[in-house]
Amino acid sequence: MNGELIVVDDLPGEFAAQVIRAYEGRPDELFSFALSGGSQARPCYERLAAEGTYTVDWLSVNIYWGDERCVPADHPDSNQLLGRQALLEKVGAANAVYPMSCEEGPDAYQLRLGEIGKLDVIHLGMGPDGHTASLFPGSPALAADPGQLVARNVDPSGRNRHPRLTLTFSGIARSRLTIFTVAGPSKRDAMKAVMDGADLPAGRVTADRVVWLVDRDAMPT
Repeated sequence: MNGELIVVDDLPGEFAAQVIRAYEGRPDELFSFALSGGSQARPCYERLAAEGTYTVDWLSVNIYWGDERCVPADHPDSNQLLGRQALLEKVGAANAVYPMSCEEGPDAYQLRLGEIGKLDVIHLGMGPDGHTASLFPGSPALAADPGQLVARNVDPSGRNRHPRLTLTFSGIARSRLTIFTVAGPSKRDAMKAVMDGADLPAGRVTADRVVWLVDRDAMPT
């Protein structure tokens, strides 16, 4: 597997600590942070909001997203809605917020990312099938050209029904730190496959530094 594996008892707490350390060590005045969706995102962002109260100046943070479902911004499945509820509404404000828009398409987001060079932190989860962001096994975006940072994508299995926008592998690779959060027994088989070097999307992620935060229930026995 690519990256450093850390088995944790308090996954949201360790996530918050990792992001805060990255913020404190940021090379520039502004800090760029790409959010995720999925079951682990909400508790992670709520903990970050609580523990970053006195250590993070959110007016120096620019917020991005690693993927988005093509649904309205107030739809329950919207990653933007989750990020706003779990983090942004709790911290009050950020320097800038850049949601993904399926109406604007991938080119607009690619231009936005191209303006900043590297993202400081990208947060990713992993599905039971080994997908991450919206890079699903067997999906078209897995074969995106190296210069393509953002792509439209669908899950060919049909299990995830909404069309998506997603960072590609090249887009994720432009991060200084990518943090995976993986929890629960439903992720155990995929975690074992990634650790064994199977060709799953999550196992193909690269960045300057990749950290896997995995709770004990998700670890292979």
